[in-house]
Amino acid sequence: MKNTSRSYRWSRGVRSGGLRAPVTLLVPALLAVAFLLMPLVGILARTSWGDLGTHLTSPGVTEALRLSLLVSFWALGLSLVLGVPLAWLLARVEFPGKALVRSLVLLPMVLPPTVGGVALLLGFGRRGLLGPWLEDTFGITLPFHTSGAVVAATFVAMPFLVISLEGALGGLRPRYEETAASLGASPFRVFLTVTLPMVAPGLAAGAALTWARALGEFGATITFAGNLPGTTQTLPLQVYLLLQNSPEAATSVSLLLLAIAMAVLIALRGRWTGGGSRSVSVLRTEERRAEERRAEERRAYESDEPGAVGEPAPADSPGSPSPAGSWALHAEVSGFTELTLDAAPGTTIAVVGENGAGKTTLLRALLGLTPRARAGLRLGDQDVTGLPPHRRGVAWVPQDGALFPHMTALANTAYGLRAQGVGRAEARREAQTWLDRLGVGRLAHRRPGQLSGGQAQRVALARALAARPRLLLLDEPLAALDQTTRAHVRHTLRTHLDGFGGVCLIVTHDPVEALSLADRVLVLDGGRALQDAPPAEVTRHPRSPWVARMLGRNAWPGVAGADGLALPGGGRIVAAEQLPVGSRALAIIAPESVSVHRDRPGGSPRNSWPGTVREITASGSRLRVLIGSPQAPDLVAEITPQAAAELRLAEGVAVWSSVKATEVTLVLL
Repeated sequence: MKNTSRSYRWSRGVRSGGLRAPVTLLVPALLAVAFLLMPLVGILARTSWGDLGTHLTSPGVTEALRLSLLVSFWALGLSLVLGVPLAWLLARVEFPGKALVRSLVLLPMVLPPTVGGVALLLGFGRRGLLGPWLEDTFGITLPFHTSGAVVAATFVAMPFLVISLEGALGGLRPRYEETAASLGASPFRVFLTVTLPMVAPGLAAGAALTWARALGEFGATITFAGNLPGTTQTLPLQVYLLLQNSPEAATSVSLLLLAIAMAVLIALRGRWTGGGSRSVSVLRTEERRAEERRAEERRAYESDEPGAVGEPAPADSPGSPSPAGSWALHAEVSGFTELTLDAAPGTTIAVVGENGAGKTTLLRALLGLTPRARAGLRLGDQDVTGLPPHRRGVAWVPQDGALFPHMTALANTAYGLRAQGVGRAEARREAQTWLDRLGVGRLAHRRPGQLSGGQAQRVALARALAARPRLLLLDEPLAALDQTTRAHVRHTLRTHLDGFGGVCLIVTHDPVEALSLADRVLVLDGGRALQDAPPAEVTRHPRSPWVARMLGRNAWPGVAGADGLALPGGGRIVAAEQLPVGSRALAIIAPESVSVHRDRPGGSPRNSWPGTVREITASGSRLRVLIGSPQAPDLVAEITPQAAAELRLAEGVAVWSSVKATEVTLVLL
C-alpha cells in the first residue's frame, strides 16, 4: 500500500518535462513562489491607479527618470568598454591570480551597496587614494557629481556583463577563432568578426542585465555621489524621498521601476543562464530538415544533370583561380611530437597513427597554436617560425569544418581574402569561383546550419583554398561524411590538390584516403615518426601493427629467429625470408593468404593453428572471418561467401587456419 500511495502522490504532481514533481517538493516550491510574488502583489494592490499619470509626470519624477536613464546608459557604455575585454581575458587567457581577479569581479554582487559606496569614497573621493590626483591633474571631482553616480552604477552593474559574457565565451569552442587566425585574420579582427558575433546573445543578455541593474542602483549612489536633485538624484533615490512625504507617489514610481525590470527579464527569456530552452518539436524539425538536406545531396550526386546542387564542377572550368607560386616545406618539430619533415611543392602527405599518436599536435604545432610542441617552420624561402598564426600562410580545415555559423557560405569562403586586405567585390568573386569549382556554388547564400555534412565540408575546403595558403592542413576532413558523399568529396579534393603549389598534410584514419590522396604516408606513434614513405611502400611493408591493421592486414610483432618469428605469447610463425636473429620485426599476412579448414590441413602449409570463429563480417563481395586461437594472435581471413557456406562457418565454430611460409612478410622495426 505504501508503494501504491507514493506512486499515486507522485503521479498527481505537476509535470516538468517528462517528470512529475512529488508533493514534498511541490509545496515548498509553491511557497517560495508565493513569497517572491507577495511584495509585487502588494505594489499592484496599493497603487493609486487614478493618480498614476499625475505621479509619474510630476517634475521631480521626470527629472529623476531623465537622470536615471542618463546614468544607466553611461554605466552600460563604460561597462562594455571595460567589461568586454575583461570577460575575454578571464575566458581565454591563463595567468597568475586569475581566481583572484574573478573574485574581484564578483565582489560588488555580494557586497552591501552602502559598503560599496564607502569603498568608492575611500578610493575616488576627495580624500581617497586617487581622488586628489584626479582633481589636481584633470579637474575631475566624482562625489556629488553626475559622473560619480555613473561610477557607482558601473561598479555594481558591470559584474553582470562580465560574468554573462565570460560564460558565453567559455562555451564558444576556440576552434572557430583558431580557424579564423589560420585564414590570415589578426587577433583583433577575429575578436570583432568571429568571437563577438558568436557570443552576441550572451553579450546582449549581460548588457540588458547591466543596464537594468544600473537603472535601479541606490545604495552605492547615495553613499558616494549623494542625493542632489538634478545632479545625482536618480529614480530609486526619488522613491526613497517620496516614501517620507508621499507614499502613494512612491508606490507609483516603484511600479514603473518594477515594470522596466520585468520587461527586461521577459525580453531575455532566461538567456542569462546560457540560452532559452528549445522545445523537442523544434529539435525534431531541425533534425528532419538536416536529413532532408542529406537526402537532397545524395540525389544530386546521383543526378546526371549539369549544375545540379552538389555536383562537382569541372576542374578546368573557365575563370578557376589557382594559387600562384610554389612553396617547399621544411619543419623541425620538438616537444611531444618530434620529427623533421621535408616536402617538395605539390606534395600531399597523409598523417596516420592511432589515437594519441600526435597527429593533431603536429598540425597545431605547424600553426603555432599549441604549447605541447614547437615547430621550426620554413615555407619556400621564408622562415615563419617566429610569426603569429595569422601571418604564416598556413590554412587549417578542422574535422568539423568550423564554418562560422553567422556567415553565409560565400562570406565564409571570402573571409580569408578579406582578412588579407582583398577588396570586398574581388574577394566575393573569387570565393564564388571556388565554391563553383567544388560544386556548392548554388549554396553560396546559405548559412552553415542550412548545409548538409558534405556541402559544409566542401565549403570549408573552398574557404581554405581561397585563402591562398602556402601550407594546407586537413584534420580528418571527411570523417563525418557518409560513404557516397565521402567518395565524391575525395575525388574533388584530389583534383584540386593536383594543382596546389604548396604542401598539404591530411590526418586520416581511412586507408582509402591515405592511398588515394597522398604522395607520402607519415606514420606517427607516441609523437615519433615510425615510417615516412610512398603509399605503395607502406602498403607492402608497414612498420606499425596499427597501420597494418588499418590497411586490413594481419600484423604480429615478435623477435626474429632462425626460420621465422617468435611471438610474445610463446607461439611461432615460419617465414621464407630471413632476418638477423634477435631483431624486432613485424610479420605481415594478407587476409586473402589465410586458408580456413574444418579439419587440420595437410600438404605444404608450414603454419597452421586450431581456433574458433569469433566474428564474420562482410567486406564488399567477400567475408572477413576473425579467428581466435590459443596458439597464435587473432587472425583475420578473407574468403568468399560460397566457401563460408561450404565450411558451414558461424560464430563459435571450431576451425583450423593455415598460412604458407611464402605468404609471410617480415618487416624490421
